[in-house]
Amino acid sequence: MRGARDLIRKTDLIRVVVEKHPGSAGVFMAAGMGCIGCAMARLETIEQGAKAHGFSDEDVDELVKKLNETCNQDKPLKKK
Repeated sequence: MRGARDLIRKTDLIRVVVEKHPGSAGVFMAAGMGCIGCAMARLETIEQGAKAHGFSDEDVDELVKKLNETCNQDKPLKKK
C-alpha cells in the first residue's frame, strides 16, 4: 500500500509517471535516463528502464526516492 508520501513505485510505468508528474522528467534526466520519451519508456517500468541503464537495486531505490521527493512537491496533472 502506498503512503501519502509514496506516490511512485519502481513498478510504475515511466510514461505514466512523467505524464502525471512532469517534474519527474528532470529526475530521470539527471539520473542518466534521457530516453524518457522513447518508445521503450512507454512500456517499461521505472525498474526495468533503470536496470537497462545499468542501475543496481540500490540505485533503483534511490531513483524512486528522488522521484517521490520531487513529485511530493508537485500536484499531479489530472486527465481531462
